[in-house]
Amino acid sequence: MSVAAILTRFDDVLYTWCLIYMLAGTGIYFTIRTRFVQLRLLKDCFMCMFEKKSSDNGISSFQALMIATASRVGTGNRAGVATAIVGAASAFVESTLAQIYKTREADGSFKGGPAYYIERALHARWLGILFAISLIATFAFGFNGLQAYNIVSTMEYYVPNLHSSPVPLVIGCILLVASLYLFFAGSEKIGWLSSVLVPVMSAMYIIMGILIIILNITEVPAFLASVMRSAFDFKAIFGGFTGSCMVYGIKRGLFSNEAGMGSAPNASASAEVSHPAKQGLAQIISVYIDTLLICSATVFILLLTGVYKTDSTLNGIPLLQQSVAHQFGPWAIHIITVAVCMFAFTSIVGNYFYAEANILFISRNKVFLTIFRVAAAFMVMFGAMNSMDVAWSLADITMGLEAVVNIIAIVLLSRIAFAALKDYEDQKAKGIDPVFHEQNIGLTDTDVWK
Repeated sequence: MSVAAILTRFDDVLYTWCLIYMLAGTGIYFTIRTRFVQLRLLKDCFMCMFEKKSSDNGISSFQALMIATASRVGTGNRAGVATAIVGAASAFVESTLAQIYKTREADGSFKGGPAYYIERALHARWLGILFAISLIATFAFGFNGLQAYNIVSTMEYYVPNLHSSPVPLVIGCILLVASLYLFFAGSEKIGWLSSVLVPVMSAMYIIMGILIIILNITEVPAFLASVMRSAFDFKAIFGGFTGSCMVYGIKRGLFSNEAGMGSAPNASASAEVSHPAKQGLAQIISVYIDTLLICSATVFILLLTGVYKTDSTLNGIPLLQQSVAHQFGPWAIHIITVAVCMFAFTSIVGNYFYAEANILFISRNKVFLTIFRVAAAFMVMFGAMNSMDVAWSLADITMGLEAVVNIIAIVLLSRIAFAALKDYEDQKAKGIDPVFHEQNIGLTDTDVWK
């Protein structure tokens, strides 16, 4: 059996028999314990999303939200409403914990995430380092190569024999320079870029999806009926539960929005807010943007246009390009090309943002950080020129291990997030803008909330 086959088998076992139940179970538990915070306080979620910074330190809540959204969206998402609602409760808990246990950097900015709350609240630095290494391997050296390769793939429409041409090298060099600039520029530049590009590209993409729905409105009932028949294929369910479309959809949905996986909290911790629960609430919106809007738009674009039925050789981004071309004409391919490139590039810088927070957790040595930045940028260039199937299979596994560690941690620490939510709601009930102090919920071990 080849290395790729072994990795694929392990990946299937890890995700199908372990993580799907851990993620779904914790999401349901958090939903019940917070009394459906993701629905009950939806108005607050939107309000917290636009909270202004009170100083020049850190980045705004909206910028942190866009960094997390950029990484979540990527270039290949599709999922369902139920997974978004369940996952949103986990996103609230992990992002609130990241805010509570964040640290202040010398320049006044903030860093944090699962590695930080594992060390400070669970007193297990070794476990925090294990999480950090898993995340760095996943996002900086795995998924960033994938996003670069996806950018190159958008050129298949324009360049015959793309992967034997010099185009991947040229794009790789451009991405190398752009990545080096942003990786060394710091969190403020990354936050600014994400806050500009993500809303614009998301809006364009969603509008295109809505137009396709309107133009094919008579086909929608049949489309929805087909989806439901496939989802609830009882023969498949009882013949092999993990092989049914319903379970596969749940699994892909849970991992698409990354809620509970331990990635988005690294962005959440960087925001400057007056109460940790505010950023937890704001991150709920990121899950909804990814799953309810971007993913649903992708599904409607691909299935309503029907291109996948007539050309089985197409998949991934070329399939998406030809689907919009079928509906609007060849000019629409250029819109998808730009959107995919922007989504992928903002995902690259968002992924790097996560990884840097964990590099700093392991070591504050400036030389070590510089070497990492350069290596991460060259990995983007290398990914643009190579498909690296084995590397991406390995990244899937490291992300799974990262998720297992984070889920255990947030379950053990969830009472702290629940207490922070209660403190937030108690202050709101008194008509005041919530402001957090660690003693409000009986803590004595935070860095910035004393």
